[in-house]
Amino acid sequence: MVRRGRALLTATRDSLPTHVGNSLRCTSCHLDEGRRETGTWVGAFAHYPQYRGRSGTVETIEYRVNDCFRRSMNGTALDPAGADMRDIVAYLAFLSRGIAVSPAAPANTRLQKWAAFTADTADGARVFSGVCAKCHGTGGEGTKVAPPVWGAQSYNIGAGMSRVRTLAEFISRNMPFDAPGTLSDSQAFHVAAYVDAHPRPDFPGKENDWPQGDSPPDVAYPTRAHH
Repeated sequence: MVRRGRALLTATRDSLPTHVGNSLRCTSCHLDEGRRETGTWVGAFAHYPQYRGRSGTVETIEYRVNDCFRRSMNGTALDPAGADMRDIVAYLAFLSRGIAVSPAAPANTRLQKWAAFTADTADGARVFSGVCAKCHGTGGEGTKVAPPVWGAQSYNIGAGMSRVRTLAEFISRNMPFDAPGTLSDSQAFHVAAYVDAHPRPDFPGKENDWPQGDSPPDVAYPTRAHH
């Protein structure tokens, strides 16, 4: 089950084509089979169920996995009680061995530093052209070695990566893939703003996110509760 769960997460579109609506796989964002520090799955299983502001509910690990299928994969949810979900959760549980069960993950303040930056998409375009396009394509369409970062085959507007600060954190720590950490914080932020300024699939129902009115400042769309 653990091995099959890992396989589903690393070859998601090939393994679950009816549930994936773009060219991404789960490990496009959760690098090193989910063991990279940024976007890590290590310990995730131990923190669920937990309350999340985006849904305004206490979520199970199965709900959280399906949220990624619907948003980041621009697809459809798995059967929460089915074999595919069972094996994915088995892999996540495997990565949490030895980690104490907790009702919530530790407070995460990693995105606060990005509040000091002001987006410069023109500079982001220059950095993207010089650093990112060799893998992601000059039009962000993706290549054989890297996924698309905008357009119909990328994550939709409801995905976490559509938030500039979330994407900036990912880029800062992990990109470029062959030399991670070589971009300055300002370059990472500007590239994130440039990428997220491009069109991508919609996410119906996004206006119902953060029903308590506590949406983060970099959310890419208005919500009913915020208004």
